[in-house]
Amino acid sequence: MRTALVIGTGLIGTSAALALAARGVTVHLADHDPDRASTAAALGAGTDAEPAARVDLAIVAVPPAHVAATLADAMRRGVARGYIDVASVKGGPRRELLELGCDLTPYIGTHPMAGKEKSGPLAGSADLFEGRPWVLTPTRDSETEVFNLALELVALCRAVPVVMDADAHDRAVALVSHTPQLVSSMVAARLEEADETAVRLCGQGIRDVTRIAASDPRMWVEILSANPGPVADVLAGVAEDLADTVQSLRAMESGDEDKRRGGADGIEDVLRRGNAGRVRVPGKHGSAPAAYEMVSVLISDQPGQLARIFADAGQAGVNIEDVRIEHATGQQAGLVQLMVDPQAVDALSRALVERGWGLRK
Repeated sequence: MRTALVIGTGLIGTSAALALAARGVTVHLADHDPDRASTAAALGAGTDAEPAARVDLAIVAVPPAHVAATLADAMRRGVARGYIDVASVKGGPRRELLELGCDLTPYIGTHPMAGKEKSGPLAGSADLFEGRPWVLTPTRDSETEVFNLALELVALCRAVPVVMDADAHDRAVALVSHTPQLVSSMVAARLEEADETAVRLCGQGIRDVTRIAASDPRMWVEILSANPGPVADVLAGVAEDLADTVQSLRAMESGDEDKRRGGADGIEDVLRRGNAGRVRVPGKHGSAPAAYEMVSVLISDQPGQLARIFADAGQAGVNIEDVRIEHATGQQAGLVQLMVDPQAVDALSRALVERGWGLRK
């Protein structure tokens, strides 16, 4: 791939353009808002000048509702040898293109499983896709040349290609992406009218659950509008669990010992099923999550604290597998939770204490 045209310079489009430009591809940028394309160009994502000749690959990075029309227009103009989109739903755009009478042989639907709560070109990053799955949904009619271009794009962005059927992809993202967004927003909505005292008690648990609730509502309405059925199916199952959980909790308030025991059994069941589901979430390097142990270190909110901890862990010969930060409400301090191999816990703890760090049990 020597040339590419990125249509849509939001987070995903700009990030792909930055990655391609950094690896020597000549990238042209287009957007319905010329200022966004200019901003992306100023960031080093390419040029906002129109290509003088047909490019190798056109990457359509617009909201799902506009994918089919944008692709159809680009195909009609013959701007590229191959065409892909990066929308978060795949079945709908393909069916719309067929209804528009488009030849789909030079097109493959794709979806990079990466993102941020922020949007727009300024949120773009050349390393956004590194190590992340990038779904490709070719069909028997897809041209081999276009499939190879799509694979090259994924490789240049240092992502991991995953080939799926379009409708299977939409059912999958309904479960692992779209439903979590709604559930996170529903939990966060409970905080809107909560007493200030309760809000000040927020810890890492509520921060983890509500992190993605900061996402742009308009963007998510567009995404969910393109995949409502599969998301509703998953939420229906969640609603059944919620109803059963409410019933179990009410039973635990009962004066009847048998009802209380039955309620506790119901709560334990949903928690255990949650444990079983969580185990299936891929961990480091895509493998099953390892049973890491946590070493919690007290830190002050000062420059260089994290660097010192990592350096001290490195000098002790301990690899930090994951890290979390829990901030203390209203204080210039917090906890750094270092996830390490269980066999490394004692060595790391001793090394950190020797270097003056305070540990929290």
